Amino acid sequence: MKDHTTKKFAYVTGLNVVITAAEFIGGFVSGSLSLLSDAVHNLSDVGAIIISFVAHIISNRRNNRNKTFGYERAETLAAFTNGIILILISIVLFIEAIERFWTPTKISGGVMLIVAIIGLVSNVISMLVMNQGDEKNLNVRSTFMHMLSDALSSVAVVIGAIFIYYWHISWIDPLMTLLVSVFVFHEACEITAKAANVLMESNPDIDLEEVNRIVLSFPEIKNIHHVHLWRYSDRYIMLDAHVNVDPDLTARKFELLTQKISAKLQKLGINHINFQVECERGKNDKMIVTDRE
Repeated sequence: MKDHTTKKFAYVTGLNVVITAAEFIGGFVSGSLSLLSDAVHNLSDVGAIIISFVAHIISNRRNNRNKTFGYERAETLAAFTNGIILILISIVLFIEAIERFWTPTKISGGVMLIVAIIGLVSNVISMLVMNQGDEKNLNVRSTFMHMLSDALSSVAVVIGAIFIYYWHISWIDPLMTLLVSVFVFHEACEITAKAANVLMESNPDIDLEEVNRIVLSFPEIKNIHHVHLWRYSDRYIMLDAHVNVDPDLTARKFELLTQKISAKLQKLGINHINFQVECERGKNDKMIVTDRE
């Protein structure tokens, strides 16, 4: 699966370099500012895709003495970076669209339409390639959103070119750009927030009371406290906690008990569990203990 994803990143990166070059040339030939702006948009996306590509390659590296958890969070960092880039791009597009309402330009609609259609087809192909599998991977999703924003931007350019070529109506171009920028901004904020939650080791929307109920449903466990629940990466949700048990519980019995608890907690999505065993210490503590308590 990871090798398949690597090939997807390589294919999409190469295709977008070609798209960007074609739109720059087409923009200069036709005199279309919207086509040139779309080329700049694509150019920024090429950089973002390269970031995602490099992060994906790094994430495949094995864990070692310096990175005992491995490198999977490189993809989360890339998703966060790309989310910020998308937010900035959407703001720039929004401002640019407002300015175009007041300063319309004369454009050669024929050349603009041909190049815009080529860009649209290429962006749709890239978007479909990135949408095949790995839907839960934030890095892949952020790259897909870049492709989707490119495709929507190309749609806006195509529609604008049609109206300009046939009816000489230029205000449709900034209107479509406004709609695209709002959509991209919304999706980028969602991606950035999810990546930030992973980096901040937030609870991935798992009910702690349900965790408490499952663990304490085993009579050998008397209390669970100092609970830390977080998503390490797209693949791992981790639980670290202290549990109070009977003093006569052997290590072998606790190992078997942990396996049973893990099987139930996996239904909540928790797939990496670490328990610190205690008898008396912390037996009256809460699940979540803050530093001030």
